[in-house]
Amino acid sequence: MLRRLGGVAAPAGVIAIDGKTVRRSYQEKGKKAAIHMVSAFAARQRLVLGQVKVADKSNEIVAIPKLLDLLAIEGAIVTLDAMGCQRDIAQKIIDKKADYVLALKGNQGTLREDVEVFAAEQKANGFQDTTISRHQTVDGDHGRIEIRTTTVIHDVAWLQDRHDWPGLKGIVMVESTREIGEKTEFETRFYITSLLLLAAQVGPVVRSHWAVENSLHWVMDMIFRDDECRVRTEHAPANFTTIKHMAHNLIRKTPGKDSLRLRRKVAAWDDDFLASLITA
Repeated sequence: MLRRLGGVAAPAGVIAIDGKTVRRSYQEKGKKAAIHMVSAFAARQRLVLGQVKVADKSNEIVAIPKLLDLLAIEGAIVTLDAMGCQRDIAQKIIDKKADYVLALKGNQGTLREDVEVFAAEQKANGFQDTTISRHQTVDGDHGRIEIRTTTVIHDVAWLQDRHDWPGLKGIVMVESTREIGEKTEFETRFYITSLLLLAAQVGPVVRSHWAVENSLHWVMDMIFRDDECRVRTEHAPANFTTIKHMAHNLIRKTPGKDSLRLRRKVAAWDDDFLASLITA
C-alpha cells in the first residue's frame, strides 16, 4: 500500500521473495537432490507469508508465479533478485495490483545492456538528457563506511519502445562505495521498477529485499539449525520447513526484547509460554 509523505508516495509494505536450499534434504538412494524452498517474506513485519517447494534453484522461475497465486498482494511492493526478473512474473505482479522492484543482471541480455549503456552515457553528461531523482546515504559500523547513491531514471519511454516490459516506470541504479580499513570497493547494481517514486523512497525498498536473507534465511540456519537438519524422506523436508516458518512467525510476534534464540528455548521449557505463543 502507498501513503503520502510530503507530497510524495512512499512504500508502506515490501514483500521480498527469495529461495533457500535445504542442504541436507538430499537422498543418496535414488540420487534425489536437496529441495529448494522459495519464500515470501514481509520485510517490515519480518514474517513468512508463504512458501513453495521446487526441485532446485533454477526452478524458482516456475515457483514464483505459484507462490504469488497464494498471496493477496494488492498495494504491496514485491522485490526479487535477478532470477525472478522475468516478463511473465512482472505481468503477474501487475495483474495482482501490486508493484515490483526487480534486480537486473545478464539473464535479461539486451535489456541489461541497454540500461547499462544508457545509464553510463547519461551519467557522463550529468543526466542532462533525461529526468532523474537522486538520493545518497552514508552508513558506518564495525570499521566499515558505505556510501550508497540511488539514482532513479524516470524517462523510460525509449526502453519501453525497445522491450515493452510490463508495467515498467523506472530504472534504478545503486552505486555503492565501501571503505573497510585501507580497502575500498565499488559496486553498481541495476533494477527495473513499476513504481512512480523518487530515489529517496526507492532506495529503502531496494535495501528491504535483504531482510529475507538477514531476518529469515540466516535465522533458519543459526537458530533453527536448518543446514544440520537430516529430515529428507518424501514430503517431510518441505513440511518440516513450513512448520519451522510457522514457529518463526509465532516467536517473532512475541512482545519483549528477548532474542529469538531465548524465546525458542523458553517455549521448550515453559508450557504456559508455549501456549501463549500459539494463542496470541
